[in-house]
Amino acid sequence: TISGRPVFVFSQDFTVFGGSLSEMHAQKICQLQDRAMAVGAPVIGLNDSGGARIHEGVMSLAGYADVFQRNVDASGVIPQLSLIMGPCAGGAVYSPALTDLVFMVQGSSYMFLTGPDVVKTVTHEEVTQEELGGARAHLTKSGNAHRAWDNDLDAIAGLR
Repeated sequence: TISGRPVFVFSQDFTVFGGSLSEMHAQKICQLQDRAMAVGAPVIGLNDSGGARIHEGVMSLAGYADVFQRNVDASGVIPQLSLIMGPCAGGAVYSPALTDLVFMVQGSSYMFLTGPDVVKTVTHEEVTQEELGGARAHLTKSGNAHRAWDNDLDAIAGLR
């Protein structure tokens, strides 16, 4: 609970398999989303993920589809908040983009579909993580982020 109110929280932790989404992890997130919908409670995602767990193949990708569908189903029904707490790429940024509010940490959280190395390979343009998907870029250009804090502790306290 936060201030006595029920809240459902999940995380994608980069220290565990790079925060990648597996089939089972997706099922757990979906169950959490379903339970939150059933009781009308907010969902908070703490995101620090490199995307799908590639060695699982299409099963992890299908898990993303299930999570995204629940994001859409919950839209306008329960609050959905995302806190980007590290580099997030690929499928790991679609779900946060579908939530109501996205928060970031200055200088350490990034959201992009693909990273600077791929951009350089394809377009020959050199771009930093910060320029491509940092808090400033999403607060001032894309509009995908709603607020940023200076560090993880302030971000968690502010999110509460």
